Amino acid sequence: MKDRARTQGLPMTRVEQVMQALRERIAARALAAGARVPSIRVMSEQLGVSNSTVVEAYERLVAEGVLVARRGAGFFVAGHAPPLALAALGPQLDREIDPLWLTRQSLQTEQDALRPGCGWLPASWLPEDAVRRALRAIARDPRAPLTDYASPLGLPALRQQLAWRLSQHGVEAAPEQIVLTDGGTQALDLVCRFLLEPGDTVLVDDPCYFNFQALLRAHRVRVVGVPYTPTGPDLAAFERTLAESRPRLYVTNSAVHNPTGATLAPAVAHRLLKLAEEHDLLIVEDDIFADFEIEPAPRLAAFDGLARVVTIGSFSKTMSAAARCGFIAARADWIEPLVDLKLAVSFGNGEMVAELVHRLLVDGTYRRHLDSLRAKLADAMGETLRRLAALGLAAWTRPQAGLFVWAQLPDGVDAAQIAREALVEGVVLAPGNVFSVSRSAGDFLRFNVSQCNRPKVYETLQRAMERVAQPV
Repeated sequence: MKDRARTQGLPMTRVEQVMQALRERIAARALAAGARVPSIRVMSEQLGVSNSTVVEAYERLVAEGVLVARRGAGFFVAGHAPPLALAALGPQLDREIDPLWLTRQSLQTEQDALRPGCGWLPASWLPEDAVRRALRAIARDPRAPLTDYASPLGLPALRQQLAWRLSQHGVEAAPEQIVLTDGGTQALDLVCRFLLEPGDTVLVDDPCYFNFQALLRAHRVRVVGVPYTPTGPDLAAFERTLAESRPRLYVTNSAVHNPTGATLAPAVAHRLLKLAEEHDLLIVEDDIFADFEIEPAPRLAAFDGLARVVTIGSFSKTMSAAARCGFIAARADWIEPLVDLKLAVSFGNGEMVAELVHRLLVDGTYRRHLDSLRAKLADAMGETLRRLAALGLAAWTRPQAGLFVWAQLPDGVDAAQIAREALVEGVVLAPGNVFSVSRSAGDFLRFNVSQCNRPKVYETLQRAMERVAQPV
């Protein structure tokens, strides 16, 4: 049941705030069915309200069937825990800045909709003909894996190729230190299952890739953001947060940062790793945009030697979103338990997809595709920056490679309002606070330059800015 305030757009009363706080704890499994809820005194101290306010809130929740009262014992969570609803975890957000809502809009809009706010390439920019040829070759090959399960680690030939590719970025990982997965998201999910417990604290960049936040919600951990700069995380804030919050894990992009397009500087990387060692922090380096780079950026895993850094990667962004193939590279003693987890939750990965990826890697198709793709992205980057500047948007930094421009709207215009106006015209934008844990990027938008090659994107953006700027 939704609060009166949320359904009518009114500020919540103190009683409703207490009720909402309890509902969120129950939804997040912090309070299981049958668990005793905080006493009236404790709850009043935690939320800074009077005892009578808590009493009224608890009685209302009893009337709704959320709690039960037991004479002389207190109040308890009624019945069974509700099914996990990610939208109920964390702060309640306007849909324009909810990560899951943006993902739905990017995937569900009509075919002719424009998606400058999405995080992937247009299908026409991907090597579809090459994928078809490779699939036909696999179908004709009597040795190809069409019907059987994959080996626990995944296709050996592909892992050998990935070990060589990682070495080009200075990351030394034997094929036996690489686990194949069904995409980058599954790779991150497995690492989180392996390293985290509910209630742990996880550090992310602010801003960061919005699905980091959504996935971490599912693991019921506390997410803390650290301000990001054009050369990496703000080291003073990073050190302060390590001391105050004692996070277990830090999740980041080192190369082409999402959403900012920034690149980690070597000096920042060295200091970051030193702080991680001092505070026993583990790091996940999400490197799914590695192949967009023209000149390789520093890698935390290269400096660290995979001691406390785990690298994950994927071909979904550069080869095919339909052929889900990712990987984890980690220290040797973590591989067996990671494989056990993989088998427990998915029983392996797609062997036929792994074969497809391997063929495109070794026959030169993928290399030629990347050469062409990088040139197209460089042209699109320049054009997008020019067109946005003409509308008064300021690029936060000029990315050296990749898909994304992180741009600030003029005069503090609310990006969520702009996104709302643009969606009416069939244009999906990505407002800054989707990416910001602190909700401090309200006047930023992330643009995918590969999806910005239609005049309607800029025409719609200009009209939306004009409507939002009009006095009420």
